Amino acid sequence: MAGASSKLAELSDLLEFLDESGQEELDKILSESTPVWVPIFEGPQREAYESEADILFYGGSAGGGKTDLVIGASLTQHQRSMIYRRVGTELQAIIDRLGEIQGTTDGFNGQKNIWKIPGGNRQIEFGAVPNLGDEKKYQGRPHDLKVFDEITSFLEIQFRFLITWMRTTIKGQRCRVICTGNPPVDAQGEWVIRYWAPWLDPDHPNPAKPGELRWYAVMDGKDVEVADGTPFMHQGKKIKPQSRTFIPSRVTDNPYLMETGYEATLQALPEPLRSQMLDGNFGAGKEDNAFQVIPTNWVKLAQDRWKEDGRKGPMDSLGEDVARGGKCETVLARRHGHWYDKLLCYPGVATPDGASAASVAIAAVRDGAPIHVDVVGCGTSPYDHLKQAGVQVVAINGAAESHGLDKSKQLRFYNLRAELWWKFREALDPSAPDPISIPPGQDIRSDLCGPLWTLRGGKILIESKDDLIKRIGRSPDKGDALIYASVVTPKRSTRPGASGHVSSYDPFAAGVKEMQRQNTGHVSDYDPMK
Repeated sequence: MAGASSKLAELSDLLEFLDESGQEELDKILSESTPVWVPIFEGPQREAYESEADILFYGGSAGGGKTDLVIGASLTQHQRSMIYRRVGTELQAIIDRLGEIQGTTDGFNGQKNIWKIPGGNRQIEFGAVPNLGDEKKYQGRPHDLKVFDEITSFLEIQFRFLITWMRTTIKGQRCRVICTGNPPVDAQGEWVIRYWAPWLDPDHPNPAKPGELRWYAVMDGKDVEVADGTPFMHQGKKIKPQSRTFIPSRVTDNPYLMETGYEATLQALPEPLRSQMLDGNFGAGKEDNAFQVIPTNWVKLAQDRWKEDGRKGPMDSLGEDVARGGKCETVLARRHGHWYDKLLCYPGVATPDGASAASVAIAAVRDGAPIHVDVVGCGTSPYDHLKQAGVQVVAINGAAESHGLDKSKQLRFYNLRAELWWKFREALDPSAPDPISIPPGQDIRSDLCGPLWTLRGGKILIESKDDLIKRIGRSPDKGDALIYASVVTPKRSTRPGASGHVSSYDPFAAGVKEMQRQNTGHVSDYDPMK
């Protein structure tokens, strides 16, 4: 196809030397000999069309020819294509454009959402997954091209599930994924920045150039960057890495839209929409939900404050969010005063039982710091093992009753989970006397900015973990570990003759006090942070 585009470019330069009859003859030749679609002669659309990446993200700003790219690839490079939108009604614009390019709607079955292209064996399907779980209705249906239009509107779990069925039995037919879209407008779409982090995350330690291939393998449920696409063995299984890339596009790359004055329309948009749609700026304008528990900017500022050598004093607390197998991670967060160390993350398969989850916590804890473990679900067994090992461990039960108040002393909390998250929000407040510092990372930022809150019976209620997973399609393991590490529990006394009881005070109001009362039967007003 590169040759066809090049020849067309050369022919276009010769048009001015042809008379009217010559131009008519040329039009006739071209209509009989060229494909139904070719990419723009030069620029990112052509680069994306010819990219060898297994998983391509093309776009960034509006007007860069994203829709034409996926239609063109479906019509000229692939035999079985599937084009997804999160909402089904949004597929109509793609269907209309496909009809314009072909000059006919022959072969389209609107009831089945399948378009059998006349004159060959190509077939294009259209699908939508508005709700988590809808992706399962496409299970087992193979396609050699999977398209996700407006990728930031999809849940990560939906995307990963659907690309599982990318395959073909046609010899010599390549398989690939093409994603298109603009920058995410809220925290829900920020997984896209993590997935294509070398191109989109400004904090990434090894940035990639547009169009550069990077190779990834999924090992123990986690994406791991590898050197190339050479298959290798891991735990007795053969793993074949897949390549990814991101190619940015802008309206200035599309000569057809530039002629219409569309650029002026984008320039007239208010900020930050202008930076998103015109410049494709992935760092601009992600508006927080009005009921987002922790403002995104507060997390960014806390990460900006973080320094590698910022640790001062001994370890005060360790928080553990436990995973048992699967794709989730067991995450450990270590706190030294107002400074949080880099998180320690272990694949779920590395902590398949309570003993192994307890052992990684014991290996990480220092200075007699208490270990805070969520005992709801699979955290009960690690808690028991830690207690048997004689280390200081505190059970965190988010459903426990809270008796605390927020900073204003006006609002109460629906349960302990709400209290812990809200107090962490207050600790992140830039106006706080000594705001906390947390390690950098898009994944941490996404976890902390995920939950929403509401008022129920006049009390602050934080979205449950199960509801959050349903909404964003993943578990906020890193955020939860940080929350657990934020709990302030006085260290168990080691003085001769000490009772061994944990002296408790009210770090986040009476919810934690109640938790300590249940654990030890002893409560104190002593506050070691004062």
